[in-house]
Amino acid sequence: MPELTIRPGNPDFLDLPWDISLADWDIEELIDLPKGISRHTVRFVAFDQGIYAIKELPTKPARRDYDILRTLEPLAVPSVTAVGLVEGRSDDPTEERSAALITRYVDFSFSYRELLQGPGFGTRRNQMLDAFANLLVELHLAGCFWGDCSLSNVLYRYDGPAIETIMVDGETASIHDQLSRGQREEDLAIMELNVAGGMADIAALSGQDIDLADLALGEDISGRYASLWNELTTPVSVGPNERHQIDAQIDRLNDLGFTVDEIEVQPEDHRLIIRAKVVGRTYHHDRLRELTGIDALENQARQILSDVYYYQARQTGPRPSGKSVAAIRWRVAEFEPMIEQLRRTEGVLDPLQAFCDVLHHRYLASQRAGADIGTKQAYASWIAEGRPGYKISR
Repeated sequence: MPELTIRPGNPDFLDLPWDISLADWDIEELIDLPKGISRHTVRFVAFDQGIYAIKELPTKPARRDYDILRTLEPLAVPSVTAVGLVEGRSDDPTEERSAALITRYVDFSFSYRELLQGPGFGTRRNQMLDAFANLLVELHLAGCFWGDCSLSNVLYRYDGPAIETIMVDGETASIHDQLSRGQREEDLAIMELNVAGGMADIAALSGQDIDLADLALGEDISGRYASLWNELTTPVSVGPNERHQIDAQIDRLNDLGFTVDEIEVQPEDHRLIIRAKVVGRTYHHDRLRELTGIDALENQARQILSDVYYYQARQTGPRPSGKSVAAIRWRVAEFEPMIEQLRRTEGVLDPLQAFCDVLHHRYLASQRAGADIGTKQAYASWIAEGRPGYKISR
């Protein structure tokens, strides 16, 4: 009899046919969803509580995968949420079907093949590479050595004007108090090799000559990783009368989306050495949720916050209101009506991302008009022009 470890708030999964391989399942809960290449069998099941991905693999890597994902979750590192582990599906724990990992499906996500083979990759290339580098930096800051970073071990989501990358596979990863430079460089070397292999596979499937494959994509990611890592970890030296630079450093890191947990100030030769400890790329996400209760991705949150502040700046009246009051009024007067309108709009699958598309369209249309056209008018124009958005125009 298999042993199931299930987190509260999810189905018990007891009625699933764990005694047979996932590849042979024929049950009503199964649904067909796009997925990337995996060395293991992956199936999707739908319950009232949501959609779940189930991956079949040997017991030891399944346990490691589950433990790594659970460890990363409170650290706010972008990774899938592990909700269950199934063990004892066979007498041999090394057998492929001996265990299964259950994770929550990531809404609106897609695989690297859908991104790289799509018509928009050329204009989305920089966003994808920056997102990949950001994910590696966040993992390394959290002390996570991945050991198998590849294009197929990452999910992608559109995040306002950017792309979010999400770690999927943690079966080769390990958590440390702090990674050494050698560990980080080893992880980058593995990533470069795996990414080159992924690009070669895409070229082969599309019938292209291997010489035309973008085999240097991983090296480009490593370069962006190095720039961001240095920005986040290099100490800043300021003079005794330049203490305002401490706040400026925090603002720079916040602008990158990173939350600063601690600032270490060390006197040295009549100067101050400032070292910032960042704890995840969730600054705007946290601020938006604090002000409005809205849960958005980091770059979506950055853009939506701009609309909240713009709304506040336009308010007039005898009594000035604080940011929190203005944010509540914005949500009632601006956000909720537009989100409801977008939910009813044909072809809109992700209303929050569509809201960001409308805000971006409002900005462009207002520039053309030489005046603010307003969100309702921007929505009408957005519809009339075929719903242009970051997914299409960037």
